Amino acid sequence: MNSIRSNGTNIGALSTLPNKPDNCRDTGFNSHLPVTGYLRLSHIIGNPKAKPPIPAIIPVGKSTWWAGVKSGRYPQPVRTLGLRITAWRVEDIRALIQQTAG
Repeated sequence: MNSIRSNGTNIGALSTLPNKPDNCRDTGFNSHLPVTGYLRLSHIIGNPKAKPPIPAIIPVGKSTWWAGVKSGRYPQPVRTLGLRITAWRVEDIRALIQQTAG
């Protein structure tokens, strides 16, 4: 289920959608990511306990992810969506995937 904030930003469960959203490009390794928007941490590193399980885009643990954010290996989150909302721009995650792929 997608979460749309009142300002129109998409911060929801993008990787749990059964079909590709309309704003996705078919680029192979990240074809289920939207062109623009935001991803929450559980959609980046996955959540096998969710119903249905959320597959990982970047298969690392939560502590490893946050250590990588602190060291600069992974992108910084966007925190302007709300006081208790941490999300990453899809464009930054795509760039990370391309950087690590080749």
